[in-house]
Amino acid sequence: MNKVQPITCSATSNLDVKIPDSENRNIVLYFYPKDATPGCTTEGQDFRDNHQAFVNANCVVYGVSKDTLAKHEKFKAKQKFPFELISDEEGKLCELFSVWQLKKFMGREYMGIVRSTFIISPEGDILKSWDKVRVKAHVNEVLEAVQSL
Repeated sequence: MNKVQPITCSATSNLDVKIPDSENRNIVLYFYPKDATPGCTTEGQDFRDNHQAFVNANCVVYGVSKDTLAKHEKFKAKQKFPFELISDEEGKLCELFSVWQLKKFMGREYMGIVRSTFIISPEGDILKSWDKVRVKAHVNEVLEAVQSL
């Protein structure tokens, strides 16, 4: 997929988020498996700690998982995330971005979100993507990419 078809999603703060962005900003859309788990918390904190640099690079950050908006609101408040979290309970975004995949853990196979990040232009073009993301130093790599746009 090189271009995103326009879609509106439900997010924290009772917002409807438009992808691509309607305010002429690039979007950093990061998919993560589950709220309040160690890797997902660390990744969110890294985006939080670098949030102003993303804003300065004309970027808006959204985290996406299949958790409910209520769980997202608690996670966002506890971690003081300055960005919104999108609830994809039905998996439409996960399917659209092909991040809902077969995973293996301790000999068990199951379907889940593969940690992935996408940079989306205001025109809906996918400018860069990462799949099977390792949390350590990932946000710095994404920030470098948006700053070079």
